[in-house]
Amino acid sequence: MRKKRYSSDLTDSQWETIKLYFTTERRRRHDLRRDILDAILLSPKTGCQWRMLPGEFAPWQTVYYYFRRWREEGR
Repeated sequence: MRKKRYSSDLTDSQWETIKLYFTTERRRRHDLRRDILDAILLSPKTGCQWRMLPGEFAPWQTVYYYFRRWREEGR
């Protein structure tokens, strides 16, 4: 989990409400879905380019992969 929080981050109650819509078949040691979604939400709020995401987030390629995938699935 990231230490630094941003104003665009989801609250715990918001995440609990929507987390079922963001399932993934990939098995990972850590659940990155919430951090990925927080990174996706940061971009339009700040105008940040994918490649310029702060280092606390997953690599920009990973964030963009999930953004494209979830957008194509209609999430």
